[in-house]
Amino acid sequence: MVKKLLKHQRNRVSFSAKLPEDVRGAFADSTCVVKYSMDPLTDIKESIKEMVKNVGIKDWKEMEELVYCYIVLNSEEVHCFIKEAFLSLCS
Repeated sequence: MVKKLLKHQRNRVSFSAKLPEDVRGAFADSTCVVKYSMDPLTDIKESIKEMVKNVGIKDWKEMEELVYCYIVLNSEEVHCFIKEAFLSLCS
C-alpha cells in the first residue's frame, strides 16, 4: 500500500525551480531539475559530479557558485546533505 501511495504521489506532484537572478557565469544557462530522492546524499553527489563534468568547472569560484545554487534551490532540511556531499567530493 505504501509503495502504491508513494508512486501515486510522485505522479501527482509537480515542482518547478528557478535559479536566483544573481547567478552568473558558468551556471547562468543551467536548467534546474527537481528530483524526489530516497537517498539525498548519494543523489546530490551524483548531481554535483554531473554538473562539474557538464559545465566544466575551472576554479574554486565556480565551485562556490555551484554550492550557492544547491543551497538556494533546496530546503534547509537538505542543506546538511549538500554540505556533506561537497565536502566528501572535495576531500
